[in-house]
Amino acid sequence: MLDLSADLADLLQAVCDVESVSGDEARLADAVEVALAACPHLEVLRDGDAVVARTSLGRAERVVVAGHLDTVPLGRRPDGSPNLPTWRTGSGDDELVHGRGTADMKGGVAVALSLAAALTEPTRDVTWVFYDHEEVEASCNGLGRLAREHPDWLAGDVAVLGEPTSAAVEGGCNGTLRVDVVLDGVPAHSARPWRGVNAVHAAAPLLALLAGHDPGEREVDGLVFRQSLQAVGIRGGTAGNVVPDRCVVTVNHRFAPDRTLAEAEADLRELLAGYEVVLTDGAEGARPGLDRPAAAAVVAATGEEPRAKLGWTDVARFTALGVPAVNLGPGDPLLAHADDEHCPVRDLHRCADVLRRWLTAPVDA
Repeated sequence: MLDLSADLADLLQAVCDVESVSGDEARLADAVEVALAACPHLEVLRDGDAVVARTSLGRAERVVVAGHLDTVPLGRRPDGSPNLPTWRTGSGDDELVHGRGTADMKGGVAVALSLAAALTEPTRDVTWVFYDHEEVEASCNGLGRLAREHPDWLAGDVAVLGEPTSAAVEGGCNGTLRVDVVLDGVPAHSARPWRGVNAVHAAAPLLALLAGHDPGEREVDGLVFRQSLQAVGIRGGTAGNVVPDRCVVTVNHRFAPDRTLAEAEADLRELLAGYEVVLTDGAEGARPGLDRPAAAAVVAATGEEPRAKLGWTDVARFTALGVPAVNLGPGDPLLAHADDEHCPVRDLHRCADVLRRWLTAPVDA
């Protein structure tokens, strides 16, 4: 049972200690649904392991606050034990909550759950979304499923995704695409390699090309997005005594949101002209959209300059629905998926204060 009135650090620990590796979110989704259903000001909806709760107060604006319930598999603490259940270190401004999911992104989930229960009369109607399957392939993503099957559940003037940003606003996100570059050779006995063509060796110039290519930075709507192009995998060979006749290099490109997925793919194919290139995955980026008043109001509530989100996040799904979206959540994004994942307690309170201040301020402020 989740106590949504609990101290934020206690609530974060309670949420994290319900293990919910992707595909195993049902127990946590059940707990979230039960806790939110106890709030008379909220209408609670469910699809699979995605839970949506919303107010219907007739306000002039509707805000969507979203976060995913799943995590990557457990890691290991320094002593070799699993990094769940959670634990705390430090005190005061230096207090940290450690464990899988604390940064990515159950810190944002805990803040949203706490505010969903506490804000009975927000000045904006709010839709709180807690969804499944974010940490796996895009086709399984729970938010994507809601967008396809219940787009009305995600309607709003602006969305806030609680991914870790160290409690600052990060606008938009890079797009991402992944390709396999296929290199063919001719098999032969490794004792007589001159009778074949080594496909793994043929990858050397490709790897040199990738290592020497800097896709640079691009400014989009006032924010600077850093791009990247990396070989992220290589496979080839059939046996220890056979010259490999096939090698596949997997390449990941993160591109600024002023280009579409199709444009980024075309540019990559031009760079890799002469190679066999097979697109295996891709997702559009999202422009910051900070020129929209509702999104600008989120930034104003933080009192800080926004940054660009350099990774891909589900803000892109909201953008595709015509809803401007920003990232704002507790925890350092560099700690996502790390064995030493942790979240500063001060980040929890900072994010809660920003969202509370914004959601209770006059809409025209």
